[in-house]
Amino acid sequence: MPTCQNCDQKWSWEQTCKKSFTLDTRMTCPYCGVKQYASLRTRKKTTLITLTTLSVTTFGNLFFGPSLVFVFILLGSIPLLVSLYPFWLELSNKEEFPMMKK
Repeated sequence: MPTCQNCDQKWSWEQTCKKSFTLDTRMTCPYCGVKQYASLRTRKKTTLITLTTLSVTTFGNLFFGPSLVFVFILLGSIPLLVSLYPFWLELSNKEEFPMMKK
């Protein structure tokens, strides 16, 4: 579970899920009220897992033909990934950006 970088309080699974289902990138700590952000590492993991799931489903359909099995795999993986997200979420006090080369 994520830990607030300001007050070191561990968020519960339920609190983390509620905070994650907003369009705003900031998440307010339920204990101290300070804005927290998903770390760059967390965002990279989430992107990798999402792209892997979509790629497996897409390539499975391309190589083995359209099948409802792949649709059910995709639809079944969505709730699984959403429920596991709080376990790999790491918080940061500031919004981190990848290094940009000039």
